[in-house]
Amino acid sequence: MLLESLIDKVAQTAKKTIAVAVAEDEEVIDAVADALNRNLGNFILFGDQKKIETIVALKHLNGNPNIKIIHADSKAQAAEFAVKAIYNKEANVLMKGNIPTNIFLKAVLNKEYGLRTGNVLSHVAVFEVPGFNRPILVTDAAMNIAPDLQQKAQIVQNAVAIAKKLGIETPKVAPLAAVEVVNPVMQATVDAAALTMMNSRGQITGCIIDGPLALDNAVSVLAAEHKGLQSEVAGNADILLVPAIEVGNVLYKSLVYFAQAKVGAVIAGARVPIVLTSRADKAQSKLYSLALALSCTNE
Repeated sequence: MLLESLIDKVAQTAKKTIAVAVAEDEEVIDAVADALNRNLGNFILFGDQKKIETIVALKHLNGNPNIKIIHADSKAQAAEFAVKAIYNKEANVLMKGNIPTNIFLKAVLNKEYGLRTGNVLSHVAVFEVPGFNRPILVTDAAMNIAPDLQQKAQIVQNAVAIAKKLGIETPKVAPLAAVEVVNPVMQATVDAAALTMMNSRGQITGCIIDGPLALDNAVSVLAAEHKGLQSEVAGNADILLVPAIEVGNVLYKSLVYFAQAKVGAVIAGARVPIVLTSRADKAQSKLYSLALALSCTNE
């Protein structure tokens, strides 16, 4: 139970602070309440103070010493305040509340007070899949639409950093494609081969990359053996790098809705992990995402 163990681990560490941009939403406060019940940290809630206070009271959280509410006149200002809280080291993790992603990310990427590091921001999902004895990381299912080779290299490094925080010392990375051979008319296979070479020459470090690999050959030893594939990654991949956002989105939702997988996800590549959940995410997934973000902070 990797994701449950993450919650337990975070609950036993020194309390960190989560800054929530636009918290005036029942589902957001439900996630905050779940996190407080599991002793995951402290919260600064930015947004319409009266609306937040009303929902906080409704959820029987009024007077909770682990919650601080700061008023903002607009969603854009709430995002600005939340990002500045991270920038000024008043908080350790940033969480998106009831705010459009583009407004939220505009504050994250602000040149003056934003959380840029020079790296590509990418979505990293950690799955607990029934029948598998290891976590499976999928990237990128939500941020980069059609990443080029250099962006894919940075997306890999972001995912490797998360994997290492989870205790996977040398993550095995499978760049996914429809086939296992390089085909010049299939850009995913060309990029996969280039990433493999970049890894072997030390341009991408901290992991082992082998591709292109189809999904079955990446995660099933039996399928890899049937195809005659011999590598450290084939059948044993820890990280699945998808070639485009559509592939990642479908894979993500297939694992959740068909395989009943549990998942936590963060945006990596910024100064701190960012929790960017959607309304369709289950409360459990939001809690896992918070625990994952908190466990991946450097402070």
